[in-house]
Amino acid sequence: MWFEEIKLLDLTVKGMLIGILCSAPMGPVGVLCIQRTINKGRWIGLLTGVGAAFSDMLYALATGFGMSFVVEFIQDPQNMYIMQLVGSLLLFGFGYYTYRSRPNLRPSSRAKGTLWYNCWTSFIVTLSNPLIIFLFMALFARFTFIVPEHPFEQGLGYISIFLGAMLWWYGLTYVIDKVRTTFNVERIYLINRIIGVIVMTVSSLGLLSTLLGLTLY
Repeated sequence: MWFEEIKLLDLTVKGMLIGILCSAPMGPVGVLCIQRTINKGRWIGLLTGVGAAFSDMLYALATGFGMSFVVEFIQDPQNMYIMQLVGSLLLFGFGYYTYRSRPNLRPSSRAKGTLWYNCWTSFIVTLSNPLIIFLFMALFARFTFIVPEHPFEQGLGYISIFLGAMLWWYGLTYVIDKVRTTFNVERIYLINRIIGVIVMTVSSLGLLSTLLGLTLY
């Protein structure tokens, strides 16, 4: 029982990390969230994050469902070793791309719109980027997130991804709301550079641990 509880906690922490890592880069939906927080208020910005988190959840489910077809493949230690190597390299590439990206922060309308509109539009913006599924594949492989024949634990893991994403959006809108009068595109660029360095560091440590046969998470 103690072992199972630790395993469940481990999966929950991994899920939250995946949710944060998928939400943190300042892509189109991140910029949209910042724009709305500055122009319409924090809670409208947070609703934008809710829509994005639901979209991420769908991509996470699609990734998990697709990878469930190769459960026998990933249960082989050699195959998992290869997947973790590839996952670490893809994650590093994603971190480097985030480090170099420099999105624009354009003024948006100050008309708040309905709560449904703000949530739905950010959902569509996030859903329109199917490339995120490759990020989920890399993270699932790197963190060994698939748990064969344990639907309850896996379901809790998916909920944790949503909670991790919401934790990011809650924190981001809180900070932006406090510094809205001085926030500009240079700060978005700085956020992306910090996130990129963190992701590249994590992926490098993961790659090293795989090569040395160690376990970091």
